[in-house]
Amino acid sequence: MILTVTLNTALDITYRVRELHPHASHRVSEVTERPGGKGLNVARVLAALGHEVTVTGFTGGATGRIVQDQLTGTPGVLDALVPVSGATRRTIAVVDELTGDTTQLNEPGPTVTSAEWTAFQEAYGSLLPGVSAVALCGSLPPGVPVGAYAVLIKSARAAGVPVLLDTSGEPLRRGVAARPDLLKPNTDELAELTGSHDPLRATQDARRRGARTVVTSLGARGLLAATPEATWHATPPTRIHGNPTGAGDSAVAGLLSGLVEHLPWPDRLARAVALSAATVLAPVAGEFDRAAYEELLGRVAVTREVSAA
Repeated sequence: MILTVTLNTALDITYRVRELHPHASHRVSEVTERPGGKGLNVARVLAALGHEVTVTGFTGGATGRIVQDQLTGTPGVLDALVPVSGATRRTIAVVDELTGDTTQLNEPGPTVTSAEWTAFQEAYGSLLPGVSAVALCGSLPPGVPVGAYAVLIKSARAAGVPVLLDTSGEPLRRGVAARPDLLKPNTDELAELTGSHDPLRATQDARRRGARTVVTSLGARGLLAATPEATWHATPPTRIHGNPTGAGDSAVAGLLSGLVEHLPWPDRLARAVALSAATVLAPVAGEFDRAAYEELLGRVAVTREVSAA
């Protein structure tokens, strides 16, 4: 069982319009909605790969009930979300069908009380003994301490459970110092953490700050992984065009599944890149095109760059 943590869950709503213009009215051609937040996206992909997943985090209000109702119908995903008095947020993605570009609007999420945060920590601790890996994903809702991920990483490490961290800003800075097994930033998040805009140097610097392994998303150029043994660069076979929403979460699912299956690093990275590209190609944001994934998997190039510092 894999555990994903989404402290700031969401109901993801996607609108498709023929062409998006500021300051204008638009006729929406299609609307889709699904449970969202980074950890729930990761869980859905893991379940599609055949892994059993438990999801936890906060949920509340009418939007939270919709999220939980939809999770009930997702095979392989177990709902262990913790209730709060506030309402789960919504995220709105507007897809321009002419250009393929996506405009994203993200609500902040409910304000979490100290009692609710304490209740979550107790629920999280009770789940750890039964899981093989933990993913801590996304932003923190208002009221949750900025060092929350550092606390959760320490709990996972104490339980002997490997933990992946995928967040940004000060929660990332605090979290990396708690020594997660795997850090998964993008280049902007990594530059903010380290002060370096050179991905190779910044990735190795993040390891020195506490992370055992750092896998950096390079966008269309794939993934750069600094592990204790070596540095690897995985690239898709061709430039992929489409909606990138959820592509990073699919990469996290690929890395986590490879971890629990004990795959060698080149295979983990190839899976992560292929899943990410197949998500960009999917018609619905945050899903992945299985046929594209299977076709791309064998064509991802993984090269060993230099020994990790």
